[in-house]
Amino acid sequence: MRTVHSILAAFALIAIAMVVFNAVMSLKREEKFKAGDRKLGLIALILTHTQFLVGLITYYVSDWYAELRRLGMGGAMKDSEIRLMSVEHPLTMVIAIALITVGWSRHKKLTEDKAKFKSFAIFYGIGLLLILARIPWSQWF
Repeated sequence: MRTVHSILAAFALIAIAMVVFNAVMSLKREEKFKAGDRKLGLIALILTHTQFLVGLITYYVSDWYAELRRLGMGGAMKDSEIRLMSVEHPLTMVIAIALITVGWSRHKKLTEDKAKFKSFAIFYGIGLLLILARIPWSQWF
C-alpha cells in the first residue's frame, strides 16, 4: 500500500507543479483560460484527493499509527520521526489538499481569465509548497 501511495504521490506532485507552472506562465502571457487549463486543474485535484484516500488507508494500516497509539500523542511528539509520520505529514497534507480544493472551487466562481489563473497559482502553489515541505524524503527513495 505504501508503494501505491508513493507512486501516486509522484503523479500528484507532477500534476500540481504543472498547474502552478501553467497558471504562472499564462498570467505572464495574459492568455485566455481554456478548457485544457481547467482539465489540468481537475486532474491535479482528482489525483490529490485520490492520494488523500490512499494515504488515509496507508496511515491506519502502518506501523506509525500503531506506534502513535502505543506511545500516545505526548510520546509521539517527543520522537521527531514518529511526529513527522504520524502527525506533521498527515496534518500538513490535509491542509494542502484543502487549499487545492479551495483554489479549484474559487476558480469556478470567477469570470475573468486572469483571476482564474491567479486562483490556481496561489492555492495550488501554496498547496504544493506545503506538500514538498512535509514529504518524508528519507523514506520516499
